[in-house]
This record gives sequence, C-alpha cells and structure tokens, in this order.
Amino acid sequence: MAKLHFHYSTMNAGKSTLLLQASYNYVERGMQTYLLTARVDDRAGPQTIGSRIGITAPAETFGPEDDLSARIAARLQSGPCACIFIDEAQFLTPEQVWQLARVVDDLDVPVMCYGLRVDFLGQLFPGSAALLALADEMREVRTICHCGRKATMVVRKDAAGQVVTSGDQIEIGGNDRYVSLCRRHYREAVGDPAL
Repeated sequence: MAKLHFHYSTMNAGKSTLLLQASYNYVERGMQTYLLTARVDDRAGPQTIGSRIGITAPAETFGPEDDLSARIAARLQSGPCACIFIDEAQFLTPEQVWQLARVVDDLDVPVMCYGLRVDFLGQLFPGSAALLALADEMREVRTICHCGRKATMVVRKDAAGQVVTSGDQIEIGGNDRYVSLCRRHYREAVGDPAL
C-alpha cells in the first residue's frame, strides 16, 4: 500500500543526500523513480538535486502553478515508476500536497517528500504545514546545533554575518546564509530575552 511520506528537518541535516540514496536503491534494483525539485532553488544547477557532500541527480522542477497529480499521471503513462521523490518540499503549495495525496490514494504510488519544517522566523512553510497534516508517515532528519543539542530552528544572516529577523519567507541560500540552531541558541540569536 502506497503512502505519503514527509522527511523534515532544518538546514544541513542531509535531506537531499537521503533522497538521492533512497532513489539510488530503487534504481539499483531495476526500478524507475521520478525526481522533482523546486524550480526556485537552483543552487545545485538547473533541474538538479544536489547534496552538500557532492552527490547529484537530474530532476524535473515544479513551481506553484504546476498540477503535480497531472504531471505524475503523465509520467506513469510513459512507463512504470516505483516511487516519486520530491526535494525542497517546503515550497509545495497546500493544493500540491493534496495532489500528491491523490497520487498515493488513487494511483497507488508512494511519494517521498523531503523539506524544511520551519523558516528563519520559526514559522511553518505552507507546504510543510500541509504535509504535517496529510502525510501517512513522518520522519525527522536530525542535525545538531554548535552546542551539541538537536537543531530544530534556523537563523538567516545578512551579507555582514548579522542575524536578520524580518524579510521574505523564501530567500534561497546555503551555509553562507543559514545556520541551524537549537531553540535556546535560536532565541539568543534573535534577541528573545530570558525570563
């Protein structure tokens, strides 16, 4: 029975590495996969999923205007597909998450989504909120703060290395712009006073 999966974490936890490894496992066993990533994030190159450790794979891209259930149905018309993999799933719209749920329920194909849970202000991304509500299986991919505690938050830094506490929810960047922290150090970084 197919399921909708959501693997979530903060920045630099290895989500894309896990996605690429899982897809490779299918392909190694002679099964086909279908990889999608957000068009807005092309840090690894156009139409590419890439990890910080240098592993990459070609992928199709999606934007908020795309009907993912129609795209996946069209892909299935061209031949069998054992699993759908979605990278940067925080950029899905809530309607696209419902489309993925329909793929699982109606086409009986598993969908594995990998993405951030919260933004630099500690707010859920709309796509992540919908996945938390609809996913059959959820798994936290853990990374650590500089203090050794589990990192659950992320701060955004400006060009001068200063933490910013306002701005657009979506601003693409990597280690140069974002730092994963535990809640305690996130609060310190954004100036949340202790009691």
